[in-house]
Amino acid sequence: MSNLRNNVQLIGRLGKSPEVKQLESGKFVANVSIATNDIYKNTKGEKVIETQWHNLVAWGKNAENFQKILNKGDEVAIQGKLTHRSYEDKDGITRYVTEIVVNEFVKLSSKNQLANVA
Repeated sequence: MSNLRNNVQLIGRLGKSPEVKQLESGKFVANVSIATNDIYKNTKGEKVIETQWHNLVAWGKNAENFQKILNKGDEVAIQGKLTHRSYEDKDGITRYVTEIVVNEFVKLSSKNQLANVA
């Protein structure tokens, strides 16, 4: 049960292609956001779609694979852990960030595949 602590699993679509950087240490880091949709009917019986955006961070080999495999619009399943951090911006204001550090991911479909189905 210890692996249930701080475990996040999501399926969503990439809002843009991953941004991958190589750090001075030689290690790769990738940043991207995915959108997940919650679909339900409100009290009037109308269909409502709520979209949530989630910031993802991938390190090392996962980051390199993000760059090779994933593009804007792709559907992806991810498993990772939730992290919180803060930093001071150029104006001296403290900013807070919540991210999911990706441990594993699987590309489910691409935006181009959807165009071929329609």
